[in-house]
Amino acid sequence: MDLNVNGILIALFSFAIIGVFHPVVIKCQYYFTDRIWPVFLAFGLLFLAVSLFVHNGASILLSLVGAACLWSIRELREQTERVNKGWFPENPKRK
Repeated sequence: MDLNVNGILIALFSFAIIGVFHPVVIKCQYYFTDRIWPVFLAFGLLFLAVSLFVHNGASILLSLVGAACLWSIRELREQTERVNKGWFPENPKRK
């Protein structure tokens, strides 16, 4: 029996990438506010562009990281709302 595990590997990498980006968004919002979104935009577009020129599984992984960067823009704004509601700490140095 010849099994194709590519789909499962992509799912695992997706899960790992999401797990890595969650604390990154929280830390970036804490230290830089949500005004850091252009950095996520630039990296997201860069990763997506590079994925166009790479073949095999690396293209998929680069695309996943690019999409996670772009999704993080929305998450930065939502993280700011969570901080305003008191669900997460606000950086005291920014007051």
